[in-house]
Amino acid sequence: MSAPPPDLDLMSPVLQDLRLVRASYCRTDMTAPWGVQIPPQDGVCFHFAVEGGCWLKLPSQEPIRIGAGDVALLPRGTGHAIADALDSRVRPLEEFEQDPIGPTTHNMRAGGGGARSLIVCCSLEFDEPAVHPLTQLMPAVLVLRRADASDPALPALLSLMAAEVASRRVGAATVMARLADAVVTCMVRSWAETHAEDLKGWMAGARDAQIGRALAAIHRQPGHLWTVVALAAIAGLSRSVFTERFSAAVGLSPARYLAHWRMHVAGGWLRHGGATVADIAQRLGYESEASFSRAFKRIFGVPPGTLRAQAR
Repeated sequence: MSAPPPDLDLMSPVLQDLRLVRASYCRTDMTAPWGVQIPPQDGVCFHFAVEGGCWLKLPSQEPIRIGAGDVALLPRGTGHAIADALDSRVRPLEEFEQDPIGPTTHNMRAGGGGARSLIVCCSLEFDEPAVHPLTQLMPAVLVLRRADASDPALPALLSLMAAEVASRRVGAATVMARLADAVVTCMVRSWAETHAEDLKGWMAGARDAQIGRALAAIHRQPGHLWTVVALAAIAGLSRSVFTERFSAAVGLSPARYLAHWRMHVAGGWLRHGGATVADIAQRLGYESEASFSRAFKRIFGVPPGTLRAQAR
């Protein structure tokens, strides 16, 4: 018997919080032979083949052919290479000359003069905590074939993106950023809707309506002083049954899951916000900055001040 799909109403606090912080894209116009090694990205990246196509190569994985109209999403920005053929020489991205057409927009033309491929390469960074716990559940690469889109919005979005790339009109960078944001969100949503049997962690819990209600409460109010008794009451279960079912579905006890979710929230605020460590500790329900810092270091391995300093 197949697993029921996750309750999208319970997933919505995370899916709705895929807030785009910054986006960049490169209009990559290449002629065979060519090959580009792309370093790991701090965020999500994807390649959309407008014309021609390419081979996508990741460590410890068979190469994947991306044809015209296909899009490959790398949810964790894994380092990879794209090339016209499996035996083409691959050069580091920094060796290619890029023509800036905006602060975060580039044109890149290179290759040996053979068959042409036009590929949109986008890199997006989303505000934490939404994207991190979600993308950690996804495979290293997700390929959407032109003919296999289950979400009717995706072909329309990709068609608009292809038209925007071809027209090269004023304001293209802004339009492409918005389209890329929508494409990634739709691909993540489509994956979540169609891979119920592969899910684990909080999304597996969303398949259980009672556990999902407790998860939604944690996601919406991470700073609330939650107790297991209070969460069990939201789920409509006794404390012992709730703890057992929650732990079995999610893989963490309610208290540990709450702590992990709070740290993901804290990570986002530290990276992108102006709040102090003391402010974040208070907003997330910790009695003191010291207790918050200890919890943060247990999960991230570094004190919160280190992450905040790196963001400056």
